[in-house]
Amino acid sequence: MPPPSPTAAGTAALPVMIAVDGFSGAGKTTLAIELAAALRAHHRVSLFHLEDIYPGWDGLAEGIAYYCEKVAAPLAAGRPAVWRAWDWEAGSYGPPRSTAPAEIIILEGVGATAAGAGHLLDAAVWVSAPAGLRREQALERDGDTYAPHWERWAAQERRWAAADPAAARADITVDRQHRHGTPAEAAGYVLRALAGLQLPRLQLSRPEAGAAGAVRVDRLEMPPEPAELFAALYADSPRAVWLDSSSAASPAPAAASGSAHITARSRYSIMADDGGPHGRYAEHRGGVTTIVSGPVSVSRPGPFFQWLDTVWGEPRAAVPRDYPCGFALGWVGFLGYELKRETGGADLPAPDGAPDAALLFTGRAVVLDHELDCLYALTLDDDGGAWAGRVRRAVHAAVSAGPGLPRRPAPPAPQFSVRDSRTSYQAKVRSAQQEITDGNSYEVCLTTSLSARLPNPPDGAQLLELYRELRKRSPAPFASLLRFGSFTLAGTSPERFLSIAADGRLRAEPIEGTRPRGATAEEDRRLEEDLVSSLKDRAENVMIVDLLRNDLSRSAVPGSVAVPRLFAVESYATVHQLVSTVDARLLPEASRAEAVAAAFPPGSMTGAPKISTMAILDRLEGAPRGPYSGVAGWFSLSGAADLSVVIRTLGVQGSSLTLGVGGAVTADSDPAAEWEEVRAKAFGVLSALGSRFPD
Repeated sequence: MPPPSPTAAGTAALPVMIAVDGFSGAGKTTLAIELAAALRAHHRVSLFHLEDIYPGWDGLAEGIAYYCEKVAAPLAAGRPAVWRAWDWEAGSYGPPRSTAPAEIIILEGVGATAAGAGHLLDAAVWVSAPAGLRREQALERDGDTYAPHWERWAAQERRWAAADPAAARADITVDRQHRHGTPAEAAGYVLRALAGLQLPRLQLSRPEAGAAGAVRVDRLEMPPEPAELFAALYADSPRAVWLDSSSAASPAPAAASGSAHITARSRYSIMADDGGPHGRYAEHRGGVTTIVSGPVSVSRPGPFFQWLDTVWGEPRAAVPRDYPCGFALGWVGFLGYELKRETGGADLPAPDGAPDAALLFTGRAVVLDHELDCLYALTLDDDGGAWAGRVRRAVHAAVSAGPGLPRRPAPPAPQFSVRDSRTSYQAKVRSAQQEITDGNSYEVCLTTSLSARLPNPPDGAQLLELYRELRKRSPAPFASLLRFGSFTLAGTSPERFLSIAADGRLRAEPIEGTRPRGATAEEDRRLEEDLVSSLKDRAENVMIVDLLRNDLSRSAVPGSVAVPRLFAVESYATVHQLVSTVDARLLPEASRAEAVAAAFPPGSMTGAPKISTMAILDRLEGAPRGPYSGVAGWFSLSGAADLSVVIRTLGVQGSSLTLGVGGAVTADSDPAAEWEEVRAKAFGVLSALGSRFPD
């Protein structure tokens, strides 16, 4: 066995203390044994079972106190633990025994993570299972001897847990709802979770790069209709994502002077879930990031962007040179507006049911290349082509089914209500203008929200059908369907927030200035010309461009910030938009997650200056925005990222629907025109649902 790691002073390092806790019968003993076996491949490990020191059937509290003082404390200090086992026949403690320290100490049993030992532990693991399953497993293990005492002992566990909520403090939770999966497989998940904790004295390989540290890419021809492929691959996935460049294959409107840019920005679509051996799901709520992998969840208190910095793109995975897309597996999902608490905004809770952020780690995915008319099957390990074979079969199934496949009927057209009436919204516009007059802002991006309820929560097939209609009526370069269990986002965003290439090139493409499409070609042309010539819209746009130049410069090579495109018109199915482009180059030593945070939330959804204007918006709007006004997209193992602004996006939580809408207010804004802009921006999503803007 390898010797203990030396410290700088040349003495043995203190051990890494890992406690495995949970009620009787949950499976913690077998988990601890398998975990110890896995760690012994590279470390010296000692395993201690608390059941050896419990003094009788009524001795849980006394046993926990004895453990904290006689076992945990000396081992944590690097000294042998001298303790006495309980002699059940004699009813007293037996002769002294000793447990030697090691690089890693695993402490297993009810109370292993008790408050008295908490300050000594590096990682606390809690194993949970339903009471019925726990009793069944405990009696299988201990036989009839335990049966008469089950409730007697369980009552002590409940009393202890009520006074000492150890489960809530756990760093890692193992949910053993069923017998599925072997103890060795569960230990593998825990081992990966421990690596994610990045304990300073425990050197484990990071899970993001995989065992091979390389991404396998298989190119396939004959791409089917994308919705049919998504259904074929991910119909049964509780969590799945589709970043859909739905405008790439759509004919550009005749009046779209910027339509070439639309096509250039929408070459790839990405489909993935959190399945496979590397799949994980991360959710941030109120200052805690929870990462779920199989039956194991890990809680990481602290800022979200700080966590993102530890898991994104370092170390980078090797990618084939001929693979053209920046996405090479990684994290995919959304960051909600309330994460502004980490970037200068007030600390406000997200709406009920919505996480502050939700991301899937995709160890396998499909990338559709709309320019070359092919697709790529990506997997983190060289699996011998198994994933590519599955994708190939799904492609053939989807092609055979075709677009005529019978579909689940969409939910009935919902009746929406709006948080602000026409009168109250226009009053808020005038209040925002007063803030501008008082010198507290130059531009205020005021928003409101529409909401509705469906008779029943839509299932996965209905959500996909709803999204099909959205992408058909309002195709966009950054459309998306993001499904996270009971929470879903379905949107057709036209706006890029920020992209970071693997080599450090930065690009933001803010949108400020909107007109509806005309009913005739002549009216459409007039509306586009009105947008191009509007001094108000140009002023809005240039203010946000200046804001983004400042945001990007905080992480950019000096002198690299440039504006290659200003006031370009991009035309979509329901609106004309005024779009600009801001480019820069990331400093080689800069943190990529911090570069994202420096520009978050999108300036086109706040106004300028950003921090003071966010405070104004908190007062005027009086409600959280949730995912709306945040960003959605991917963070690749290549170090690249591409994120869009969450606008034109429907949120679905159970039976509840929400849609955020708004517009930029300046000193010359007309309150009535601002209200009409809100209606125009809501039209695309509402028409896809068969709904109308509420009177």
